[in-house]
Amino acid sequence: MDVQILPRPLRGAVTPPPSKSMAHRLLIAAALAQGESTIENIALSQDIEATLRCAEALGGSWTRLGPGALRVNGIGENRVRTPLPALDCGESGSTLRFFLPIALAAAGGGVFTGRGRLMERPQQPYFDLFAEKGIRCVRSGGALTVQGTLTPGTYRLPGNVSSQFFTGLLFALSRLEGASAVVSTTALESADYVTMTVQAMERAGVAVTVSPEGTAFQVRGQRYRPFSAAVEADWSQAGFWYAANFLGGEVELRGLNRRSAQGDMAVDALFRRLTAPGEMEIDLSPIPDLLPPLAVMAAGRNSVTRFVNAGRLRIKESDRLQSVCAMLRALGIDAEEGPESLTVRGGALRGGTVDGANDHRIVMAAAIAASRCTSPVTILGAEAVQKSYPDFFDHYRALGGEVHVL
Repeated sequence: MDVQILPRPLRGAVTPPPSKSMAHRLLIAAALAQGESTIENIALSQDIEATLRCAEALGGSWTRLGPGALRVNGIGENRVRTPLPALDCGESGSTLRFFLPIALAAAGGGVFTGRGRLMERPQQPYFDLFAEKGIRCVRSGGALTVQGTLTPGTYRLPGNVSSQFFTGLLFALSRLEGASAVVSTTALESADYVTMTVQAMERAGVAVTVSPEGTAFQVRGQRYRPFSAAVEADWSQAGFWYAANFLGGEVELRGLNRRSAQGDMAVDALFRRLTAPGEMEIDLSPIPDLLPPLAVMAAGRNSVTRFVNAGRLRIKESDRLQSVCAMLRALGIDAEEGPESLTVRGGALRGGTVDGANDHRIVMAAAIAASRCTSPVTILGAEAVQKSYPDFFDHYRALGGEVHVL
Protein backbone atom coordinates (compact mmCIF):
# COMPACT_ATOMS: atom_id res chain seq x y z
CA MET A 1 0.00 0.00 0.00
CA ASP A 2 1.34 3.40 -1.04
CA VAL A 3 -0.09 6.60 0.43
CA GLN A 4 0.13 10.29 -0.29
CA ILE A 5 0.00 12.71 2.63
CA LEU A 6 -0.85 16.38 2.19
CA PRO A 7 0.83 18.82 4.57
CA ARG A 8 -1.52 19.53 7.47
CA PRO A 9 -0.71 20.38 11.10
CA LEU A 10 -1.83 17.68 13.53
CA ARG A 11 -4.10 18.71 16.39
CA GLY A 12 -6.16 16.84 18.96
CA ALA A 13 -5.72 14.08 21.52
CA VAL A 14 -4.33 10.59 21.03
CA THR A 15 -3.57 7.59 23.22
CA PRO A 16 -0.53 5.70 21.93
CA PRO A 17 -0.97 1.96 21.43
CA PRO A 18 -0.10 -0.50 24.19
CA SER A 19 3.60 -1.10 24.75
CA LYS A 20 4.64 -3.86 22.40
CA SER A 21 7.71 -4.55 24.53
CA MET A 22 5.68 -5.07 27.70
CA ALA A 23 2.97 -7.00 25.88
CA HIS A 24 5.53 -9.54 24.62
CA ARG A 25 6.81 -10.04 28.14
CA LEU A 26 3.44 -10.31 29.88
CA LEU A 27 2.16 -12.75 27.26
CA ILE A 28 5.23 -14.96 27.66
CA ALA A 29 4.97 -14.90 31.46
CA ALA A 30 1.29 -15.87 31.11
CA ALA A 31 2.18 -18.62 28.61
CA LEU A 32 4.67 -20.11 31.09
CA ALA A 33 2.16 -20.12 33.95
CA GLN A 34 -0.01 -23.04 35.06
CA GLY A 35 -3.58 -21.87 34.50
CA GLU A 36 -5.42 -18.94 32.96
CA SER A 37 -4.14 -15.36 32.92
CA THR A 38 -5.91 -12.26 31.64
CA ILE A 39 -4.01 -9.57 29.78
CA GLU A 40 -5.85 -6.37 28.93
CA ASN A 41 -5.06 -3.46 26.62
CA ILE A 42 -3.42 -5.67 23.99
CA ALA A 43 -3.05 -4.55 20.39
CA LEU A 44 -2.84 -7.50 18.01
CA SER A 45 -0.03 -6.14 15.88
CA GLN A 46 1.90 -8.53 13.66
CA ASP A 47 4.70 -8.81 16.23
CA ILE A 48 2.32 -9.68 19.06
CA GLU A 49 0.58 -12.24 16.86
CA ALA A 50 4.00 -13.83 16.29
CA THR A 51 4.54 -14.21 20.03
CA LEU A 52 1.07 -15.75 20.43
CA ARG A 53 1.82 -18.23 17.61
CA CYS A 54 5.03 -19.31 19.28
CA ALA A 55 3.30 -19.73 22.64
CA GLU A 56 0.74 -21.96 20.90
CA ALA A 57 3.52 -24.00 19.28
CA LEU A 58 4.78 -24.82 22.79
CA GLY A 59 1.35 -25.89 24.03
CA GLY A 60 -0.25 -22.67 25.21
CA SER A 61 -3.51 -21.25 23.93
CA TRP A 62 -5.39 -17.99 23.99
CA THR A 63 -8.87 -16.61 23.42
CA ARG A 64 -10.11 -13.11 22.82
CA LEU A 65 -12.28 -11.81 25.65
CA GLY A 66 -13.26 -8.59 23.95
CA PRO A 67 -11.60 -5.54 22.42
CA GLY A 68 -8.01 -5.52 23.61
CA ALA A 69 -8.33 -8.34 26.16
CA LEU A 70 -6.99 -11.91 25.97
CA ARG A 71 -7.23 -14.99 28.16
CA VAL A 72 -4.01 -17.00 28.02
CA ASN A 73 -3.84 -20.66 29.01
CA GLY A 74 -0.27 -21.41 30.02
CA ILE A 75 1.85 -24.51 29.64
CA GLY A 76 3.05 -24.56 33.24
CA GLU A 77 5.79 -27.11 33.80
CA ASN A 78 4.68 -29.26 30.86
CA ARG A 79 7.14 -30.10 28.13
CA VAL A 80 6.30 -30.60 24.49
CA ARG A 81 6.66 -34.32 23.81
CA THR A 82 6.22 -34.21 20.06
CA PRO A 83 9.03 -33.67 17.54
CA LEU A 84 10.62 -30.25 17.51
CA PRO A 85 7.88 -27.61 17.30
CA ALA A 86 7.79 -25.12 14.42
CA LEU A 87 7.89 -21.51 15.57
CA ASP A 88 7.00 -18.83 13.01
CA CYS A 89 8.34 -15.52 14.34
CA GLY A 90 7.14 -13.36 11.45
CA GLU A 91 9.36 -10.28 11.46
CA SER A 92 9.59 -9.98 15.23
CA GLY A 93 13.15 -9.91 16.49
CA SER A 94 11.89 -9.91 20.08
CA THR A 95 9.86 -13.06 19.50
CA LEU A 96 12.78 -14.91 17.93
CA ARG A 97 15.32 -14.01 20.59
CA PHE A 98 12.92 -14.59 23.47
CA PHE A 99 11.76 -18.00 22.29
CA LEU A 100 15.09 -19.53 21.24
CA PRO A 101 16.05 -20.46 24.83
CA ILE A 102 12.42 -20.84 25.95
CA ALA A 103 11.88 -23.53 23.32
CA LEU A 104 14.97 -25.35 24.57
CA ALA A 105 13.62 -25.31 28.13
CA ALA A 106 10.06 -26.25 27.16
CA ALA A 107 10.56 -28.61 24.22
CA GLY A 108 14.23 -29.42 23.81
CA GLY A 109 14.43 -26.96 20.93
CA GLY A 110 12.48 -25.89 17.87
CA VAL A 111 12.57 -24.97 14.21
CA PHE A 112 12.41 -21.18 13.84
CA THR A 113 11.38 -19.31 10.71
CA GLY A 114 10.71 -15.69 9.88
CA ARG A 115 10.21 -13.13 7.14
CA GLY A 116 11.98 -10.07 5.82
CA ARG A 117 15.41 -9.54 7.40
CA LEU A 118 14.55 -11.40 10.60
CA MET A 119 16.68 -14.51 10.09
CA GLU A 120 19.66 -12.31 9.16
CA ARG A 121 19.72 -10.65 12.56
CA PRO A 122 22.72 -11.60 14.67
CA GLN A 123 22.26 -14.45 17.16
CA GLN A 124 25.95 -15.05 17.87
CA PRO A 125 25.71 -14.55 21.65
CA TYR A 126 23.26 -17.45 21.75
CA PHE A 127 25.31 -19.56 19.37
CA ASP A 128 28.41 -19.13 21.51
CA LEU A 129 26.55 -20.03 24.70
CA PHE A 130 24.73 -22.97 23.15
CA ALA A 131 27.99 -24.36 21.75
CA GLU A 132 29.41 -24.38 25.29
CA LYS A 133 26.37 -26.36 26.47
CA GLY A 134 26.41 -28.86 23.63
CA ILE A 135 23.25 -27.50 22.02
CA ARG A 136 23.00 -27.92 18.25
CA CYS A 137 22.23 -24.86 16.08
CA VAL A 138 21.78 -25.32 12.33
CA ARG A 139 20.75 -22.79 9.68
CA SER A 140 19.25 -24.29 6.54
CA GLY A 141 16.86 -23.01 3.90
CA GLY A 142 15.92 -19.88 5.83
CA ALA A 143 15.19 -21.82 9.02
CA LEU A 144 17.14 -22.05 12.26
CA THR A 145 16.97 -25.33 14.19
CA VAL A 146 18.09 -25.49 17.81
CA GLN A 147 18.09 -28.77 19.70
CA GLY A 148 19.49 -29.91 23.02
CA THR A 149 19.20 -29.62 26.77
CA LEU A 150 19.37 -26.23 28.44
CA THR A 151 20.95 -26.65 31.86
CA PRO A 152 21.18 -24.36 34.90
CA GLY A 153 24.39 -22.46 35.37
CA THR A 154 26.09 -19.16 34.69
CA TYR A 155 25.64 -17.62 31.26
CA ARG A 156 28.01 -14.81 30.32
CA LEU A 157 27.36 -12.76 27.21
CA PRO A 158 28.01 -9.26 25.88
CA GLY A 159 25.43 -6.64 26.73
CA ASN A 160 26.18 -4.37 23.78
CA VAL A 161 24.46 -6.46 21.09
CA SER A 162 20.90 -6.70 22.40
CA SER A 163 19.25 -6.93 25.81
CA GLN A 164 16.78 -9.38 24.21
CA PHE A 165 19.24 -12.23 24.79
CA PHE A 166 19.08 -11.55 28.53
CA THR A 167 15.29 -11.58 28.50
CA GLY A 168 15.11 -14.89 26.64
CA LEU A 169 17.57 -16.55 29.02
CA LEU A 170 15.83 -15.27 32.15
CA PHE A 171 12.48 -16.65 31.01
CA ALA A 172 14.03 -19.99 30.07
CA LEU A 173 16.36 -20.51 33.03
CA SER A 174 13.60 -19.77 35.52
CA ARG A 175 11.89 -22.98 34.30
CA LEU A 176 14.85 -25.20 35.17
CA GLU A 177 15.58 -26.96 38.43
CA GLY A 178 18.50 -25.23 40.09
CA ALA A 179 20.05 -21.78 40.26
CA SER A 180 21.34 -19.79 37.30
CA ALA A 181 22.89 -16.42 36.57
CA VAL A 182 22.97 -14.27 33.46
CA VAL A 183 25.95 -11.91 33.48
CA SER A 184 26.82 -9.12 31.08
CA THR A 185 30.50 -9.00 30.14
CA THR A 186 30.18 -5.41 28.90
CA ALA A 187 28.07 -2.43 29.80
CA LEU A 188 24.44 -3.54 29.40
CA GLU A 189 22.81 -1.35 26.76
CA SER A 190 19.02 -0.96 26.79
CA ALA A 191 19.04 -2.20 30.39
CA ASP A 192 15.54 -0.80 30.93
CA TYR A 193 14.17 -3.55 28.72
CA VAL A 194 15.58 -6.17 31.11
CA THR A 195 13.93 -4.28 33.96
CA MET A 196 10.63 -4.67 32.09
CA THR A 197 11.30 -8.41 31.84
CA VAL A 198 11.94 -8.67 35.57
CA GLN A 199 8.70 -6.80 36.25
CA ALA A 200 6.71 -9.15 33.99
CA MET A 201 8.22 -12.20 35.70
CA GLU A 202 7.40 -10.76 39.10
CA ARG A 203 3.76 -10.37 38.03
CA ALA A 204 3.76 -14.16 37.61
CA GLY A 205 5.39 -14.68 41.01
CA VAL A 206 8.91 -15.36 39.70
CA ALA A 207 11.69 -13.56 41.55
CA VAL A 208 14.92 -12.32 39.94
CA THR A 209 17.84 -10.92 41.93
CA VAL A 210 19.61 -8.04 40.20
CA SER A 211 23.15 -6.99 41.12
CA PRO A 212 23.70 -3.42 42.35
CA GLU A 213 25.46 -2.62 39.06
CA GLY A 214 22.51 -3.97 37.06
CA THR A 215 24.72 -6.28 35.01
CA ALA A 216 24.08 -9.66 36.67
CA PHE A 217 20.76 -11.43 37.17
CA GLN A 218 20.26 -14.47 39.40
CA VAL A 219 17.25 -16.74 39.07
CA ARG A 220 16.27 -20.18 40.33
CA GLY A 221 13.71 -22.62 39.06
CA GLN A 222 10.24 -21.38 40.00
CA ARG A 223 6.62 -21.89 39.06
CA TYR A 224 4.89 -19.19 37.07
CA ARG A 225 1.50 -18.36 38.55
CA PRO A 226 -1.46 -17.05 36.55
CA PHE A 227 -2.15 -13.33 36.91
CA SER A 228 -4.09 -10.40 35.52
CA ALA A 229 -2.44 -7.32 34.07
CA ALA A 230 -3.01 -4.42 31.70
CA VAL A 231 -0.39 -3.26 29.21
CA GLU A 232 0.57 0.39 29.55
CA ALA A 233 0.87 2.77 26.59
CA ASP A 234 4.01 2.65 24.46
CA TRP A 235 6.54 5.45 24.88
CA SER A 236 8.43 4.51 21.70
CA GLN A 237 5.27 5.05 19.64
CA ALA A 238 4.49 8.21 21.59
CA GLY A 239 7.77 9.53 20.22
CA PHE A 240 6.17 10.07 16.81
CA TRP A 241 3.49 12.33 18.27
CA TYR A 242 6.18 14.22 20.20
CA ALA A 243 7.83 14.78 16.81
CA ALA A 244 4.53 16.09 15.43
CA ASN A 245 4.42 18.64 18.23
CA PHE A 246 8.05 19.58 17.62
CA LEU A 247 7.10 20.44 14.03
CA GLY A 248 4.28 22.72 15.15
CA GLY A 249 1.46 20.31 15.94
CA GLU A 250 -0.75 20.42 19.01
CA VAL A 251 -1.20 16.78 19.96
CA GLU A 252 -2.23 15.92 23.51
CA LEU A 253 -0.83 12.56 24.57
CA ARG A 254 -3.00 10.51 26.89
CA GLY A 255 -2.58 7.29 28.82
CA LEU A 256 1.20 7.40 29.31
CA ASN A 257 2.74 6.13 32.55
CA ARG A 258 5.13 8.82 33.77
CA ARG A 259 6.76 6.28 36.11
CA SER A 260 7.24 3.64 33.46
CA ALA A 261 10.28 1.39 33.25
CA GLN A 262 10.26 1.90 29.47
CA GLY A 263 13.57 3.46 28.52
CA ASP A 264 11.95 5.26 25.61
CA MET A 265 10.25 7.55 28.11
CA ALA A 266 13.48 9.52 27.55
CA VAL A 267 11.75 11.05 24.52
CA ASP A 268 10.04 13.50 26.86
CA ALA A 269 13.34 14.96 28.09
CA LEU A 270 14.92 14.78 24.63
CA PHE A 271 12.02 16.71 23.15
CA ARG A 272 12.79 19.57 25.53
CA ARG A 273 16.52 19.28 24.95
CA LEU A 274 16.13 19.51 21.18
CA THR A 275 14.26 22.80 21.50
CA ALA A 276 17.49 24.40 22.72
CA PRO A 277 19.67 26.16 20.11
CA GLY A 278 23.09 25.04 18.95
CA GLU A 279 24.74 21.82 17.87
CA MET A 280 24.22 18.77 20.05
CA GLU A 281 25.04 15.08 20.28
CA ILE A 282 22.61 12.37 21.41
CA ASP A 283 23.71 8.92 22.54
CA LEU A 284 21.31 6.31 21.18
CA SER A 285 22.82 3.25 22.88
CA PRO A 286 20.02 2.98 25.49
CA ILE A 287 17.19 4.12 23.18
CA PRO A 288 17.84 2.95 19.60
CA ASP A 289 14.16 2.73 18.63
CA LEU A 290 13.75 6.48 19.11
CA LEU A 291 16.03 7.44 16.22
CA PRO A 292 13.27 7.88 13.57
CA PRO A 293 11.15 10.38 15.55
CA LEU A 294 14.21 12.11 17.00
CA ALA A 295 15.65 12.48 13.49
CA VAL A 296 12.41 14.14 12.38
CA MET A 297 12.71 16.57 15.30
CA ALA A 298 16.33 17.21 14.34
CA ALA A 299 15.16 18.04 10.80
CA GLY A 300 13.03 20.81 12.29
CA ARG A 301 15.93 22.44 14.14
CA ASN A 302 18.06 25.29 12.82
CA SER A 303 21.27 23.52 13.74
CA VAL A 304 23.20 20.26 13.58
CA THR A 305 22.24 17.18 15.56
CA ARG A 306 24.51 14.15 15.70
CA PHE A 307 23.19 10.77 16.83
CA VAL A 308 25.94 8.42 18.00
CA ASN A 309 26.41 4.83 19.22
CA ALA A 310 23.73 3.69 16.80
CA GLY A 311 25.40 0.75 15.06
CA ARG A 312 22.72 -1.69 16.24
CA LEU A 313 20.20 0.13 14.08
CA ARG A 314 21.72 -1.41 10.99
CA ILE A 315 20.18 -4.79 11.92
CA LYS A 316 16.56 -3.75 12.41
CA GLU A 317 13.71 -4.28 9.94
CA SER A 318 15.81 -2.13 7.65
CA ASP A 319 19.33 -0.77 7.94
CA ARG A 320 17.75 2.00 9.95
CA LEU A 321 20.71 4.37 9.85
CA GLN A 322 20.61 4.17 6.07
CA SER A 323 16.81 4.28 5.74
CA VAL A 324 16.38 7.23 8.12
CA CYS A 325 19.11 9.09 6.25
CA ALA A 326 17.45 8.30 2.90
CA MET A 327 14.05 9.41 4.22
CA LEU A 328 15.39 12.78 5.35
CA ARG A 329 17.25 13.36 2.10
CA ALA A 330 14.11 12.51 0.10
CA LEU A 331 12.34 15.28 2.01
CA GLY A 332 15.07 17.87 1.36
CA ILE A 333 17.08 17.58 4.58
CA ASP A 334 20.88 17.37 4.62
CA ALA A 335 21.72 14.13 6.43
CA GLU A 336 24.82 11.96 6.52
CA GLU A 337 25.30 8.48 7.96
CA GLY A 338 28.48 7.12 9.49
CA PRO A 339 29.25 3.55 10.50
CA GLU A 340 27.50 4.09 13.85
CA SER A 341 26.12 7.60 13.59
CA LEU A 342 23.72 9.92 11.81
CA THR A 343 24.26 13.66 11.38
CA VAL A 344 21.23 15.82 10.60
CA ARG A 345 21.45 19.46 9.53
CA GLY A 346 18.02 20.94 10.08
CA GLY A 347 16.25 22.89 7.37
CA ALA A 348 13.08 23.15 5.33
CA LEU A 349 11.11 19.95 4.81
CA ARG A 350 10.08 20.05 1.17
CA GLY A 351 8.23 16.82 0.43
CA GLY A 352 8.81 14.05 -2.08
CA THR A 353 8.70 10.27 -2.26
CA VAL A 354 9.95 8.11 0.61
CA ASP A 355 10.66 4.39 0.44
CA GLY A 356 9.17 2.89 3.60
CA ALA A 357 11.90 0.19 3.45
CA ASN A 358 9.47 -2.38 4.90
CA ASP A 359 10.07 -0.67 8.23
CA HIS A 360 7.17 0.50 10.37
CA ARG A 361 9.20 3.21 12.08
CA ILE A 362 10.38 4.71 8.79
CA VAL A 363 6.79 4.92 7.52
CA MET A 364 5.57 6.63 10.68
CA ALA A 365 8.50 9.04 10.77
CA ALA A 366 7.88 10.05 7.14
CA ALA A 367 4.18 10.57 7.84
CA ILE A 368 4.94 12.85 10.79
CA ALA A 369 7.50 14.80 8.73
CA ALA A 370 4.85 15.24 6.03
CA SER A 371 2.77 17.36 8.40
CA ARG A 372 5.39 20.11 8.11
CA CYS A 373 6.43 19.71 4.46
CA THR A 374 5.80 22.35 1.81
CA SER A 375 4.47 19.79 -0.72
CA PRO A 376 2.84 16.34 -0.56
CA VAL A 377 4.75 13.28 0.58
CA THR A 378 4.31 9.85 -1.01
CA ILE A 379 5.25 6.87 1.17
CA LEU A 380 5.85 3.52 -0.50
CA GLY A 381 4.98 0.38 1.46
CA ALA A 382 2.98 2.18 4.13
CA GLU A 383 1.37 -1.10 5.22
CA ALA A 384 4.51 -1.73 7.30
CA VAL A 385 2.79 0.07 10.21
CA GLN A 386 0.82 -3.14 10.78
CA LYS A 387 3.92 -4.56 12.43
CA SER A 388 3.55 -2.45 15.56
CA TYR A 389 0.85 0.26 15.23
CA PRO A 390 -2.06 -0.94 13.07
CA ASP A 391 -4.18 2.11 13.94
CA PHE A 392 -1.50 4.66 13.12
CA PHE A 393 -3.12 6.14 10.01
CA ASP A 394 -6.57 6.13 11.68
CA HIS A 395 -5.10 8.17 14.52
CA TYR A 396 -3.27 10.38 12.03
CA ARG A 397 -6.51 11.21 10.21
CA ALA A 398 -8.35 11.79 13.49
CA LEU A 399 -5.73 14.46 14.29
CA GLY A 400 -6.51 16.27 11.04
CA GLY A 401 -4.01 14.58 8.75
CA GLU A 402 -4.98 14.06 5.11
CA VAL A 403 -3.93 10.62 3.89
CA HIS A 404 -4.86 9.20 0.47
CA VAL A 405 -4.28 5.58 -0.49
CA LEU A 406 -2.82 5.44 -3.99
